[in-house]
Amino acid sequence: MTDTDILSMTYEELSEAFEKNSIQRFRAKQVWEWLHTHLVLDYDEMLNLPKSLRSELSEKFPIVRCFVRGKQVASDGTVKMLYELRDGDYVECVIMKYKYGNSICISTEVGCKMGCAFCASTIGGFKRKLSAGEMLSEIYLAQKETGERISHIVLMGMGEPLDNFDNVMRFITLVTDREGLNISMRNISLSTCGLVPQIKELMKLRLQLTLSVSLHAPNDEIRNKIMPVNRIYNTEELLGVCREYTAQTSRRISFEYAMLSGVNDSDECARELASRLKGMLCHVNLIPVNEVDESPFRPSSKERVKAFTGILQKGGINATVRRKLGSDIDASCGQLRLKTIKSKGGTV
Repeated sequence: MTDTDILSMTYEELSEAFEKNSIQRFRAKQVWEWLHTHLVLDYDEMLNLPKSLRSELSEKFPIVRCFVRGKQVASDGTVKMLYELRDGDYVECVIMKYKYGNSICISTEVGCKMGCAFCASTIGGFKRKLSAGEMLSEIYLAQKETGERISHIVLMGMGEPLDNFDNVMRFITLVTDREGLNISMRNISLSTCGLVPQIKELMKLRLQLTLSVSLHAPNDEIRNKIMPVNRIYNTEELLGVCREYTAQTSRRISFEYAMLSGVNDSDECARELASRLKGMLCHVNLIPVNEVDESPFRPSSKERVKAFTGILQKGGINATVRRKLGSDIDASCGQLRLKTIKSKGGTV
């Protein structure tokens, strides 16, 4: 965060920044409410501020945010948003409708360093990390576009959240603020491909969020082929820190498992996975993947997913199949961004 990134500031930081710039302290409360209660991301719309102050704030504290550049709506109500950033690059988010409320899956980085073979986000590599304010603006704009409140947040879009640890922790502080969106910590899910040191740092904070670990394979042989991070932190080390995490926080871990036809979906894989997770406070979320043109991987059949689920459950593992949403739009993370860049003659 820079000293002028107003959307990434806590209320206390905002008040101090205004005081340093000889701006009356009560104006901080007004601006905070415009930004985080009314979700207004343009000073010109903050009508109870004098025009001269709005001009001064625009110059000294530019609002670092996203801008809506595309929107897709699926037949099941899933909404895919394409955002342009201040530097001209793009990120995406997905709004999903459930019985318990509206959930949003947001991006934390432009591109991704992790190189998972089946993921569109990693094509073209990593560009930069998003600020806490940019992450917030993904949600604020989504609420304004849909006219509906977001109640659940999933940090599982483009990027690796724990690679952007400090900004993500600041984002969580802001989005759970009682004077802001006031999202319950228990309604936030943070996904990681398995950065062991950062999981240990997260564990120390004892946050009441849900940690989701993208496992996608029961052993090193398979995981090494599809997830380069496994060559640094192998499955033994990763599962070891996951057991430690559940013991320290008393929070159940959700293991994400993308079902890839002929790769990780055999009965043998299911039995090995059940064996390795036995006794851990966890849940396995089996994901019927959306096809990505640039990827050689194809989703497992419904029959294979059902058989795999049955073996896990028989082995004492809590396992469910994620409802497939947005299959008639570019629902996989990074797909819409890729199409947009290519349509403009650019390269990722």
